[in-house]
Amino acid sequence: MSLSDTSAEAAAIQTEIYRRMSGEQRLKVAFELSDFLRGMAMSRIRAEHPEWSDWQVKRELLRITFLPAPLPAGLP
Repeated sequence: MSLSDTSAEAAAIQTEIYRRMSGEQRLKVAFELSDFLRGMAMSRIRAEHPEWSDWQVKRELLRITFLPAPLPAGLP
């Protein structure tokens, strides 16, 4: 069972649109979505920790992204 807020018809149309794009266009969309989601995650972290510096927010994003693996040595 798939959890989605997209109807099967809309998903089929979206798939066809992506299929017609060049590899470069699909890669651009992927990068844009990645940047958007990273920004959303950082906004949530900032809302939860308004006292944190930009570095602390970025570090928390790394921690969340790579759990359960520890952050690389040398990151404060």
